[in-house]
Amino acid sequence: MLLEEKYNLADFWVIGINYRKTDAVLRGRYAISQEQYEHILNAAPTYGVKELFVLSTCNRTEIYGIARHAVHLEQLICDFTEGDKTAFQQQCYRKQGHDALTHIFHVAAGLDSQILGDYEIVGQMKQAVNFAKSKDRLGAFLERLFHTTLQSSRAIRSETDLSSGTVSVAFAAVQFIKNTYKHDLADTKILIIGSGKIGQNTCKNLVTHARREHITLMNRTEEKARMLAEILQCNTAAFDDMDAEIQRADVVIVATNAPQPIVDKTHLRAGDRKILIDLSIPNNVHPNVQEYHDIVLANVDDLSKINDETLRMRLAEVPKAQALINLYIHEFAEWYLMRQNVPVIKAVKEKLIELNSLLSEVRKCDDHTAVQRTLNTMAVKMRREDRKPGCNYIEALNGYLSEAIN
Repeated sequence: MLLEEKYNLADFWVIGINYRKTDAVLRGRYAISQEQYEHILNAAPTYGVKELFVLSTCNRTEIYGIARHAVHLEQLICDFTEGDKTAFQQQCYRKQGHDALTHIFHVAAGLDSQILGDYEIVGQMKQAVNFAKSKDRLGAFLERLFHTTLQSSRAIRSETDLSSGTVSVAFAAVQFIKNTYKHDLADTKILIIGSGKIGQNTCKNLVTHARREHITLMNRTEEKARMLAEILQCNTAAFDDMDAEIQRADVVIVATNAPQPIVDKTHLRAGDRKILIDLSIPNNVHPNVQEYHDIVLANVDDLSKINDETLRMRLAEVPKAQALINLYIHEFAEWYLMRQNVPVIKAVKEKLIELNSLLSEVRKCDDHTAVQRTLNTMAVKMRREDRKPGCNYIEALNGYLSEAIN
């Protein structure tokens, strides 16, 4: 049918759970591995989902997609994770259309982060979008939306102080150690298990406070740990030596991506005094470690409670960030409206060229400028007026014929 669109803005949804309503344990049930993500992308069309990408971090699991109904996206998430569908539906948020647009801009800006202004989310979003694109699940709508969101995030980072100072999950982990440990941090033996993005950032923060020779990196893929250790001049240990290394350490930081805990009370002894920090979702440190009274365990939810002057300064920057977001949402909305109008503009152009050709035989004169003037006038009106496409189509043809006859 003429002017028919496959979907509109009301079909854009964000469905998810985050730290605001759920704890780390519940979020862990809906955390998505790379393998699960690939299964979701492959299965999406059978669930009635046209375009999508999934953002799964320690603080959130969200699916951004084009679908007629939110339940299609909810079902897709629940069928490929360990969590219960009923629990998800009770705890999740559903944002549609403009609300969904606002949400993705807020997430990319760090306004929706557990630690305000945390910029690491942008890199995670890039990875999620690029993977979806590699599987042909990113259409024109989501691709344009992501690029506009990225522009907004960059503008906020350069034009405001929302992300100024050093406040992140990695930074908060270091602050927690400094606030909790009763001895000189320079003499503290620290073991970091996991050399991914969070593990790397935590180690980079730690080397300015602890002695490098007292920091040991461990990763299931040992080469990855060695490469980071060479850069930061730290030690490495084999993954198989985890028991001995945990016993030797005063502080153990776990930042792995395992589907279940890799550290539990069997790695500890009665009388051990250690700080265990779990930066993983799902949690990779079993809560049973707290059966030993002198063990202190903290996860990402505990670390988010750390507050300081930097965070208070960031709060003052929120209105500036929101003003920039509004500008970029408006820019995207203009693109979207024009894209919605492309079919009718194309149809009118084809009909005008046909009419112009017929009239030129009568007038012995071909007036292409009249065609372009009509199209320009129509485009301007379509941006300014909310009318049915068919009305614009008829009005444009009438306007052209009136000018041509007179």
